Amino acid sequence: MTKIKEHDVIIMGSGLAGLRCALQLVMESKGEIDLAIVSKVQLMRSHSVSAEGGTAGAIRQDEGDSLELHAWDLIKGSDFLADQDAVWKYVNRMPYEILFLDRLGMPWSRRPDGKIATRPFGGQTFPRTAYAGDKTGFFAMQTLYDALQKYTDKFTRYDEFFTTHIIIGEDKSFRAILGIYLPEGEIYILRAKALVIATGSAIRMYGFTTMAYSGTGDGVAMAYRIGIPIKDMEFMQFHPTGLIPSGILLTEGARGEGGYLINNKGERFMKRYAEKFMELAPRDITSRAIMTEIEEGRGFKGPNNLDYVLLDLRHLGRERIITRLPLVRELCIKLIGIDPINEPVPIRPVAHYMMGGIDVDLEGRTIYEGIWAIGECACVSVHGANRLGSNATAECLAWGYFAGVDVNNFVKEKSLKDLPVSEVENAEKEIIHLLNKDGNENQYKIRSELWELMDKYVGVFRDRDGLEKALSKVRELKSRWKNIKINDKSLIYNTELMNAIELKNMLDLAEVVIEGALLREESRGAHYRRDFPKRDDENWLKHTLAIYDKENDKPKFSYKPVKILYWKPVERKY
Repeated sequence: MTKIKEHDVIIMGSGLAGLRCALQLVMESKGEIDLAIVSKVQLMRSHSVSAEGGTAGAIRQDEGDSLELHAWDLIKGSDFLADQDAVWKYVNRMPYEILFLDRLGMPWSRRPDGKIATRPFGGQTFPRTAYAGDKTGFFAMQTLYDALQKYTDKFTRYDEFFTTHIIIGEDKSFRAILGIYLPEGEIYILRAKALVIATGSAIRMYGFTTMAYSGTGDGVAMAYRIGIPIKDMEFMQFHPTGLIPSGILLTEGARGEGGYLINNKGERFMKRYAEKFMELAPRDITSRAIMTEIEEGRGFKGPNNLDYVLLDLRHLGRERIITRLPLVRELCIKLIGIDPINEPVPIRPVAHYMMGGIDVDLEGRTIYEGIWAIGECACVSVHGANRLGSNATAECLAWGYFAGVDVNNFVKEKSLKDLPVSEVENAEKEIIHLLNKDGNENQYKIRSELWELMDKYVGVFRDRDGLEKALSKVRELKSRWKNIKINDKSLIYNTELMNAIELKNMLDLAEVVIEGALLREESRGAHYRRDFPKRDDENWLKHTLAIYDKENDKPKFSYKPVKILYWKPVERKY
């Protein structure tokens, strides 16, 4: 029997954005809000713990940095697709967020004078990235989690709760979420006045990726299927330094500390692509440079067609590597048996981050009343076509704060709305129908084929022929998914059922990514078309919006202008 619980606010997702929003809500409301934190994993297992390099903010304004300089770096780095009002709101907030975490006990690395240490990061003209060794995400998560322990009587945790549906009324306002509480094997309905979606990335649609297996875009897909627009999904970021052969991230902090990128001729090849910034060019430029070196025969032969170049840290010295990059060293030793103190490390570009997401306003509100989205699942848009490193954790903190304030003000004036019975019944029937599927398709084979097509055709370089093949293939996979077989008929920890729903989410979003990339006939930021190698501001200085066409089970596309307030687009040179 379906169980019903009631709260004031639901935060769906327990990463940095979700925890920062939760903390702000309980602080703003002085504990008067009944809050639910819902996560499909255990709370401290969210992928934010894997963020390594740091968090950006202009905390050195007395030493030459400024809010304007941070904003300009972001806007230029975004290839001028970022909305400049969002960027300005963000850079103004970030110094406060870094200091707020410091007051909560965040173990930021320190300079000899005791001030918070900062390091250079790609595309930034000032070293404004605060860091905690190379485990910044983990320590930030732990700090927020610890701070929330003061309010344990003010919120309810639903760990290992797999949300499958967002329930809205005929007036397009939020009513509830519906999902499976995996430890009990029961379907739950959680009613609330407001929902904050903070479910993170969909980048697990790629095979070679830094992303945890949980990063399947569930919140984005659920929002998309109820009619909320998703924006700029063709812009997927490839981090330059994915460890071979796993794809696990080696932080940009390794290059921020002075690491070199080396080809098979022993050259620091970045001088050909970004003469001034070298290894600290933005990620899109650096990833294309590495792939060009590999394609032109200056890389090294790797396993499973994963040819590579080298990340060389040896000149940094043992002490600097051990104190500043301990996780990088640990990963290299444990996973490939190389100590970067003594040997260079094999790396290549790897699918890493989603610049696009749920379309939201400056407070994180969607077009539906009572639904917000924050963090990587949202697109506000601060990052435009290419995110600069150390601004992802920062965005989570900033919009966790903004949404926390806004949601608190919203729920004061609201009461719970009636549940639409037919919508709830339809959602329950969908789960039971899927549970009883007895087709002849293997969902794990479909997932492997999705990974293969995304890696092959929707990578650092793209073209019409490859994207058309990918679009045709993903639609074939969507059709085949309807005929999968679920062997486990229980709802208790049914990971087979959960994987099937995650696969559906990834297939739907992959279709949006591919078709959006096919339609955008230019190269901008992380979206590089070999057949349209130039940026085209006259025709394409605009955001892509995809809205779900339920009748035809595919996206419909439209566009809206970028907000250009302060800086006009110019050629990007590094």
